[in-house]
Amino acid sequence: MNTSMTMIWLFVGCALVTLLPRIIPFIFVRSVRMPDVVLKWLSYIPICILSALVIESMITETNDQIAMDWSTVIALVPTLVVAVWTKSLSATVIVGVVCMAVLRLFF
Repeated sequence: MNTSMTMIWLFVGCALVTLLPRIIPFIFVRSVRMPDVVLKWLSYIPICILSALVIESMITETNDQIAMDWSTVIALVPTLVVAVWTKSLSATVIVGVVCMAVLRLFF
């Protein structure tokens, strides 16, 4: 596959559009002291994001029945432990991706 300058600029533009909305808020919030109640509320975001992402893939609908994807349930357990223990979105996502990769590789 040939890569043209247009495609390279397209990738650079997509990267900027993806990264800037994620980085700019952290730059502004870094110097602001937030109330403890806000920090407590923000600490639950990794668990909420995990739940929203996992529940959708954990429950599947076949014909008129609802079924569980057991590999997702198995990957959920260590991922939930890391999410609750660290409250780190990065650690939660990394553990979840690694667990799913290992399960899909061997099963």
